[in-house]
Amino acid sequence: MTLLRSIGRKIKADLQAIPEGIRGWMRNSRYKIDLYRRGKVGLLQLLAPVGASIGALFLVSALLFPVYWIALAALSGEGASLYSADGFNLIPPGFDPTLLITEGDWWMGMDLTAFVWVIGDIVIPSVRISIPLTGMSIVTGEIVLFEAANYGVENPSDFTLYAWNSLTVAIPTVIIAMSVIVPASYALSRREFLMRKKVLYGYILFTQVGGGLGLAMLIALYAIFVGIGVTNNKLALAVYYAAMAVPFNTWLLKTFMDSIPASYEEAAVIDGASPWQVVREIIIPLSKPGLAAVLIFVFLAGWMEFIVAQTLLRPENYTLPVGLFALIQEYTVPWARFSAFALMFAAPVMIVYLFAQRYIEQGLSFGGMEG
Repeated sequence: MTLLRSIGRKIKADLQAIPEGIRGWMRNSRYKIDLYRRGKVGLLQLLAPVGASIGALFLVSALLFPVYWIALAALSGEGASLYSADGFNLIPPGFDPTLLITEGDWWMGMDLTAFVWVIGDIVIPSVRISIPLTGMSIVTGEIVLFEAANYGVENPSDFTLYAWNSLTVAIPTVIIAMSVIVPASYALSRREFLMRKKVLYGYILFTQVGGGLGLAMLIALYAIFVGIGVTNNKLALAVYYAAMAVPFNTWLLKTFMDSIPASYEEAAVIDGASPWQVVREIIIPLSKPGLAAVLIFVFLAGWMEFIVAQTLLRPENYTLPVGLFALIQEYTVPWARFSAFALMFAAPVMIVYLFAQRYIEQGLSFGGMEG
């Protein structure tokens, strides 16, 4: 929890720094313009940052264009397609910005039916606790926060069920994997023991052979799961994901811990710190960027994986990737619903990368220095 609070504080600091960054950019621009007016810099030097910014904006736009295309299909109504004989339109059909001014319609006429279908009914349980002295009994019920039928959508998707299944797979994956990765990384980084190098080479081997043996491993995994009767078990799936995440992420965190000077530990030991205190108060705090990167990678391993989940799970336990695939029918694909589902599925991943990009990069850069 300390790690999560630290990441939260840093994210909050980043958000608070945005206005100051804009003001700094404006001050810098005025300063360079003033230098140009006084003849201190040439026109090329003045416009070079502008050209670089335009080029970067163009590159980012090109990379994000597929996301925009999917969003356009989701906002184009039930009959939408990813391609059209009439060509590609840059704005959704029915988009009318004047509605924002005339009617206060923040969606400006865009068709949100597909997103309503994905979200479905949002219901929370309501419980009224009884008071024995008054003779009142417990009453249970539901509070409907959002009902798709009010927007003309019948039979909404099982997105919330799939999201819950994904969480109940991803969170145990993180708990199981991190309980192995952290002590293993510390032991491989700071301790000398018999066959230490062989274990390290074994970790490297397991990070490389998975792709080549993927199909054979999937068949063997299915046979094993059928044999022990856990083919529709989310916890068993989480254990598998954790096992697959351990080799690479242990190596990554180990190389990050290698960059922490041993003198810090020696000073703590001289001050009377126990081995557990050294790990808890020296190694773990200094490894926060690496831990953040590993934590995110492990979580996404459980959140994003499709092939094994689709092979082992039944519809009631489908995770989000499998639920998305289930929308594809034999001959037709409901592109509007498929696109809205895909965007809702990808949104948490995009948000995580948006806010944690710096910590992921820092963890990877430090982790690669000694590797």
